[in-house]
Amino acid sequence: MLCAERMQRIIQAIILGIVMGLAASGMSGDKGMLQLAFLLQFGMMVMLLIAGFTGWCPGLITLKKVFPSCDETNNRSQN
Repeated sequence: MLCAERMQRIIQAIILGIVMGLAASGMSGDKGMLQLAFLLQFGMMVMLLIAGFTGWCPGLITLKKVFPSCDETNNRSQN
């Protein structure tokens, strides 16, 4: 079963894939796509730095409302 932390990593991978696609589109001539790729990448970097330094991640907080935490899932399977 998917848990919140795993879903967060899957979503991050999807976002990075979108950024790569936008950057590739921008390199072929569409400067707007390259700028959008830069902004998305910068936003993701800021969010990861905030989460790394403070431990506060709004995306993970939101995902935990929908999916159980991986800690809860592991504790249930061990009992």
